[in-house]
Amino acid sequence: MKTRIEIPYAPRPLWKSEIHPALERHRFAVIVAHRRFGKTVGVINHVLKMALLCERPSPQFAYIAPYRVQAKQIAWNYLKYYTSVIPGREVNESELFVELPSLHEGRVGARIYVKGADNPDSLRGSYWDGVILDEYAQIKPELWGEIIRPALSDREGWAVFIGTPKGQNAFYEVYERGRADPDWYTCRYTVADSGLLPQAEVDEMKKDMAEDAVRQELYCDFTASAFNVLISIDLVSEATRRRILAEDIRGAPTVLGVDVARYGTDKSCIVRRQGLCMFAPLLFSGADNMKLADIVAREIDTHAPEAVFIDAGRGEGVIDRLRQLGFQVIEVPFGAAAIKKDKYANRRAEMWDSMRDWLQRGGGLPEDDRLAEELVMPEYGYDSRGRILLEAKEKMKERCGRSPDVADAAALTFAAPVAGKYSRQPMLANTRYEIF
Repeated sequence: MKTRIEIPYAPRPLWKSEIHPALERHRFAVIVAHRRFGKTVGVINHVLKMALLCERPSPQFAYIAPYRVQAKQIAWNYLKYYTSVIPGREVNESELFVELPSLHEGRVGARIYVKGADNPDSLRGSYWDGVILDEYAQIKPELWGEIIRPALSDREGWAVFIGTPKGQNAFYEVYERGRADPDWYTCRYTVADSGLLPQAEVDEMKKDMAEDAVRQELYCDFTASAFNVLISIDLVSEATRRRILAEDIRGAPTVLGVDVARYGTDKSCIVRRQGLCMFAPLLFSGADNMKLADIVAREIDTHAPEAVFIDAGRGEGVIDRLRQLGFQVIEVPFGAAAIKKDKYANRRAEMWDSMRDWLQRGGGLPEDDRLAEELVMPEYGYDSRGRILLEAKEKMKERCGRSPDVADAAALTFAAPVAGKYSRQPMLANTRYEIF
């Protein structure tokens, strides 16, 4: 005689009518939702159902948060609570997994692990029948591509990404990927959509939260920047909509910025700017120093810039070759002392902040997705002397999955003041431009 077991879970209407059925129909899914939406409780019960029904031998599932301590705090008690009514379930407190009895005779029951993305080695070498990636905006992007996705392949496992926006990062990219793929399920719920929080409570929360926090946490706005981002998404979006007129840059200096690839997946980039107008970047993979020097030489011949600034960190060979060819170029060490030593910790922070000022004064950007995404990547802080310090390039690559090569090339065009083609004051505050 079979025993009926009821899990003590009463799904909220949206979960019951839409989300749970959609998760069961789709292999991959992305859930973007406001705080207190019930994301963790919902996905814990989803993985529990899928684990109980899984017919594969020795099934394994995982709930993964950015940090193990965070995963334990958020999900472990939920997992133990909702499985507590299942006879024969076993709990391993040291390794944070629950083992369920199998509903299929002769089979080993499923295990559901609670893991942290901060220890990727604990996820390597395993197969997974299904995973939940919580707060994916804070998880290193390579975890999915290098570890989790391959581990799902032989079992045709599923994955659900959940979280609240924190700018346009890896979570935004996987959400956009899901929206573009009919085989994926995506949803996005704001406080206005769900109706879960009383309006009076929402109004009170808004009084205590910064505008960007309200847009992110309550209205799931991917265009709201984090608090310590140097260049905001709104500023970049506005600059991309501008159309600078030819008369507005006539006589303004033309400047080239060249960022030379360091290693691996980094790309070399050339950015041209004339006054308030920045042009579409040129991006190169696998170009050695000689080839890149030839490309830069061609750009100099074509555009006759007043100055060419090249990153000295890895650009020594390019600089030497161009000088050998008779071109005057200026090497810029990003880590060197800033011109304004009392305000900036180094030259790189100074260039990026100058670029931000330029955007605020009416600078126009090309329609280039990579440039736009990279401009809003760096976070900033202050050193012991109170000077502005930009997030290290290596840390950005670790956090965002790639190096800001294009944006660094753009920043190089602000390495130093450059005189114009003829003597006149550059138009800034009163410059005409079109926005559409």
